[in-house]
Amino acid sequence: MLPTGGPFDWAAVEIAVPRPADRLPGVYMAGFRQRTPAPFGDIAMIAYPFLTVFVDLSDEGAVVYDARGRRECGSAVVGLLPDGLRAAGWGKVECLQIRLEPALAAAVLGASSELTGTVAALDDVWGRDAGRVRDRLRAAGSWDERFAVARDVLGRRLEGRARVDPEVAHAWRHTLTGRGRVRVDGLADEVGWSRKRLWARFRSQLGITPKHAARLVRFDHAAHLLAAGHDAAGTAVRSGYADQSHLHREVRAFAGLTPAGVAVAPWLAVDGVAWPLATRPR
Repeated sequence: MLPTGGPFDWAAVEIAVPRPADRLPGVYMAGFRQRTPAPFGDIAMIAYPFLTVFVDLSDEGAVVYDARGRRECGSAVVGLLPDGLRAAGWGKVECLQIRLEPALAAAVLGASSELTGTVAALDDVWGRDAGRVRDRLRAAGSWDERFAVARDVLGRRLEGRARVDPEVAHAWRHTLTGRGRVRVDGLADEVGWSRKRLWARFRSQLGITPKHAARLVRFDHAAHLLAAGHDAAGTAVRSGYADQSHLHREVRAFAGLTPAGVAVAPWLAVDGVAWPLATRPR
């Protein structure tokens, strides 16, 4: 079991984001610092169509992440579709969160497809670089400096590293901009591949099939609509679900919650503040 504590209170957390001019394409960052030491309880973290890096910068205390028994404390990497991911923490938690679009994460994290469905220690993914990155971030005097350090680290990790096929990257971008309302056959035609080849290359490089990616992106859009106060029936229509029951099944599959539970999920409640350029409902 994760440590338990009181309900999470975003009013007790300072949140910083990079200036618009300093943001990197496909990368969304936010810094979090609790104003006073306080434990927070076992909370569900909603699946996003991004891989997530948490860099723990706390002097005292830490965050624990748990995905169906795979537990990591401190700095961690969360892959796509983490199964039942939950978090808890204690002390004066301070961390940098970096979301990476899957096509970019393949280069930044290396074997990102192997992270699908789980959580891993950042040290296991980046090796000794993880400790050096944490030291640089902790030495920085402000969040702006920390964001600059993170941009430098990400840029260096991208240099000379193999990236996903342009066709796979295009299919992912189309899926994201289309809010998941795409057909795999149509994506294959766009990139000039067979459906079978796109399916195989997409899955091997991003760790998820094109169809599952479309479902995840569509769920993400629906989850944000629910968090913004839209009812389940209206959300189902606006997100392209067959009906409200279809929405309910997908929400249960991705979040293990009801639509009402997703609507009040702590991480979605602050999403529009912390990540203003991420996928948002209009």
